[in-house]
Amino acid sequence: MSIRIISVRAQNKNGLGLEKAKTMTLEHLIKNKAGQATESRPYILNLSRNDDRSLMEELFKGGRIQKVVDDYESQQRELFQVENPSYVYSPEFEGKFSAYLEALQRQTPLWQQGRWAHFPWLGLLVHILEDTDFQAVRTARNRNLINMDEQNKFYNSVIGIGGLSVGNSVALAIALQGGGRRFRLADFDRLALTNLNRIRAGIDCLGMPKVDITARQIYLLNPYAEIELFREGLNKENIKGFFEGPPKLDVFIDELDNLAVKYLAREEARRLRIPVVMGADNGDNAVIDIERYDKEPDLPFFHGRIGDLSYESLAGLDKFGIGSTIAKHIGPENTAVRMQESLPKMGKTIVSWPQLGGAALLNGSAVAYCVRKILAGQPLERNRALVSLDEKLDPAFNSQAEQINRQESTDVFRKMLNL
Repeated sequence: MSIRIISVRAQNKNGLGLEKAKTMTLEHLIKNKAGQATESRPYILNLSRNDDRSLMEELFKGGRIQKVVDDYESQQRELFQVENPSYVYSPEFEGKFSAYLEALQRQTPLWQQGRWAHFPWLGLLVHILEDTDFQAVRTARNRNLINMDEQNKFYNSVIGIGGLSVGNSVALAIALQGGGRRFRLADFDRLALTNLNRIRAGIDCLGMPKVDITARQIYLLNPYAEIELFREGLNKENIKGFFEGPPKLDVFIDELDNLAVKYLAREEARRLRIPVVMGADNGDNAVIDIERYDKEPDLPFFHGRIGDLSYESLAGLDKFGIGSTIAKHIGPENTAVRMQESLPKMGKTIVSWPQLGGAALLNGSAVAYCVRKILAGQPLERNRALVSLDEKLDPAFNSQAEQINRQESTDVFRKMLNL
């Protein structure tokens, strides 16, 4: 940057417009740098291969590697513990591990073992175990809460998520628990400052597509993940491919804002017999809906809660109509009082339907639980569950006065929406 400014000074010998020229040069540098796109998937390098060694050298020479993390020996130590749990608390452990490590190093230098993951958006290079060993160590603390058969089914699945506000929390809850080697993520939106009360991202991600933000977060947990991004969101043209693949989705998570697209998604889920799980935030609470089209293909969409509406009628709703339909689906009696009070204030004293980060995280955990149970073939509620922090933690929630207050508020809410 200083070289450019010196050049500007040389071109302005009469001193006129110097500050303006400096400012314009700085503005150009900012805009040029801000406009640069960076890939959102890592490269996995195997340094036992000549081509990958050459590529890494080029990355270093080009300045694309700014930081290196090499914790490989520690990962091998953990792998040895996972594979030999009987040694862990034994005085023999250190000797056994030292012999194991020496045998590894006799085969080939440690720096050439395992894999190296390059994350272009961070300029970061990380030394990691090979895929199978990496997953075994990363999910080791899941045992016995998730057994090996369940973990394999959870991991070797294809999970689709439409909508990446609450969907971001869902994706991360699934990935944290070792689920979903393959993800399909769909959202057309970019991160805005108002999203930062509920999406796990920082100001460094402002203006970035939500699909890229979520993909990068998953890759940092599992560089071996396979993620397809639908940056245009879901629509009539691409929804078939999103569900069909190949491979076909094992489960679809609906966190979409567009009610008409929700309808299209259920058409595909029914056609292909794919289960749907949806989490809706409700104040500090969560409403979890489960539609098992894999077991009940004739199930009414949304369990019939919004009536016999078509794609066209849902597509024609205005902001108030959307809010009214969502309230009808959740049920006025289930809607938190402050949420009920918020709907008539939209466009007057508040911009949109209010949401909280805690509720997004709660939904993420609850939906991830449902997805794991579905994939493992375990018993699960087939309709709806209300996960209420208010009910469990507010000591006055079940008092007679609060029940009367909620009923009165709900009656007003129903009349306002003509429900």
